[in-house]
Amino acid sequence: MTDPSRRAQAPARDTLDKAADENFPVAPFFLPRAWRDDLMAVYGYSRLVDDIGDGDLAPGGADARHLGVAPGQAEDRGVMLDAFEADLRRVFEPSGPAPSHPLLRGLVPTVRRRSLPPEPFLGLVAANRQDQLVRRYETYDDLLAYCELSANPVGRLVLGITGTATPERLRHSDAVCTALQIVEHLQDVAEDLGRDRIYLPAEDMKRFRVGEDDLAAATANASVRTLIAFEAQRARDLLDEGAPLVGSVTGRLRLLLAGFVAGGRAALASIAAAGHDVLPGPPKPTKPRLLREVGAVLRSAHREG
Repeated sequence: MTDPSRRAQAPARDTLDKAADENFPVAPFFLPRAWRDDLMAVYGYSRLVDDIGDGDLAPGGADARHLGVAPGQAEDRGVMLDAFEADLRRVFEPSGPAPSHPLLRGLVPTVRRRSLPPEPFLGLVAANRQDQLVRRYETYDDLLAYCELSANPVGRLVLGITGTATPERLRHSDAVCTALQIVEHLQDVAEDLGRDRIYLPAEDMKRFRVGEDDLAAATANASVRTLIAFEAQRARDLLDEGAPLVGSVTGRLRLLLAGFVAGGRAALASIAAAGHDVLPGPPKPTKPRLLREVGAVLRSAHREG
């Protein structure tokens, strides 16, 4: 017979296992064990809230049961996000009841140990609420405002966990995280369109004469490729803007942050290698390419240091 406690933990394990598919290392082996544990707790949280917002939860309804959502409402993402936020708030109320969801219970020691504030976590919930309402972005500035909620909190939490947050590092971290979010949007154009979402600014689509029908094609035409190249350069510029973050720290944290920047650059290289045709599927960087990019980021950080 299956152990009920193991069965209850299965959705949480499925969520954490998605870390292997990210463009950047989430909690690599070379970090101190305490950092790895805390980074995985934050990753589990951010991955779960995104899965709720995208409707990508593990089958079986375990997440809804943990959050106290009735089976008939489990498909309502707004209801699920409301229940998730209510459970999240228990993480920050030490005198109240413990959170119900395993991933949120696992987040409690991290929040206590690192004195993490609720705002970055609530930002990720707000981003996923926005995804239920906003499916097109008119301007690049509109997209940047979305990334402020959907991506930048993660970098801020990494700096909080490692005790290295300063105003300058936070500014550089925001640039890196926004870049990584844009890169992910470029890789996932077809997948996002399948969810009736477009994260390419409408003003840019108009400028390059790209219509929504063009994004639904099996392969990208010349206009789409030019648009993707334009947005990729924006992401590359943001990575360059944020790269001094790597040289501002030392030791194993420098290697971790180099992995974030290098992951974005390697993903951009894979997009370029595909001729900026992202429609057949997300171009993914190879491990050798990622390692080369890590080396380049570290060498640059050493020179600047």
